[in-house]
Amino acid sequence: MISNYNYISKVAKKILSLAFTLLILFCIIKIAMFYMPFTIALIFAMIIEPIIKKLMKKLKWTRWVSSVVVMASFFVILSTIIIIGTNTLFKEANKMLDGQNTYFDKTKSLLSNITNNKFLKESLPSEIVDTLEKSEDELINSLIDWITKTLNGIKNYAGKIPNLLMTIFFTLMALYFICTDKIFMVDQMEHHFPDNWSKKLTYYIHEITKSLGMYLKAEFTLIFISFVISLIGFIIFKMCKLNVPFPLLIALGIAFVDALPILGSGSIMVPWAIIEAINGDVVLGISIIILWLIMCIVRNLLEPKLVSKNIGIHPVVTLIAMYTGYKIFGLIGMFIGPILLIVLKEIYSPLIDEGIFRFIFE
Repeated sequence: MISNYNYISKVAKKILSLAFTLLILFCIIKIAMFYMPFTIALIFAMIIEPIIKKLMKKLKWTRWVSSVVVMASFFVILSTIIIIGTNTLFKEANKMLDGQNTYFDKTKSLLSNITNNKFLKESLPSEIVDTLEKSEDELINSLIDWITKTLNGIKNYAGKIPNLLMTIFFTLMALYFICTDKIFMVDQMEHHFPDNWSKKLTYYIHEITKSLGMYLKAEFTLIFISFVISLIGFIIFKMCKLNVPFPLLIALGIAFVDALPILGSGSIMVPWAIIEAINGDVVLGISIIILWLIMCIVRNLLEPKLVSKNIGIHPVVTLIAMYTGYKIFGLIGMFIGPILLIVLKEIYSPLIDEGIFRFIFE
């Protein structure tokens, strides 16, 4: 009887420990989203910290001087990119909204050409063809409505500039203090927490930051490279009079999809190329496929160098993490889910290696 009680007690403790960890991580994410300027500042501080250390080591500068120089350079480069990008994005969004009726007609004509295509009608069952024809208008209306809402959201964001400026101000101030007073902040943390807490917390933060930082840095680099290649390609297409009216908007959409684990730029570009070819624009379809192949080759060449080791998580588990994150946190949860998965893997690596249910119940 006592042995059964001890067994149940141990199992309950392990389950409660796992549940408590998940609760803590959930609270951390909620707090990070609420204090977004400080979260952004912390992420940027992690990105520029290696550069600050190099300046301190090579030029013998103090942390304050190194931090200010790196922050100023980083701010100038980032501000230039944001100003140019935002200006172009607003112009394209306005242009697309002004001509939405034209694009509505073009989209309807495109779908009509697809559903009326002789090859598709002969190869697909008649029931599917009938369903496609009946749902054509509904699909177009839903698509146009979603695009219009998204573009209006981009335009209306201009009304939130005061809030955006306040966010930028707090982010810059937080970044300044985190970079210049890092040693003092670490000492304060060690002073206020018990020694065993500080040691464990320092160890986990170091390990998680190391693995997660390497993964995110590599992924962001690859996504940025894909975005630049696609943007340059679409600009060239536009200059060659191909039907790519909004290079920046399309490149941003592809970069967003490319950022999602499992999915990639091919999930947008390949169907787009096939639709264009079916609709008669074979040159554009082939051009999109060539651009996609270039992006794939560059990514495959760089990925082994940037990502030193695989995160060791099966794609199905990553997909579950994406869906769970989406259901809990919304669209941003699709990014948060896989990141949480990596954090949990780092914390509970012995548990995962042994087997979760074996560890808990055996």
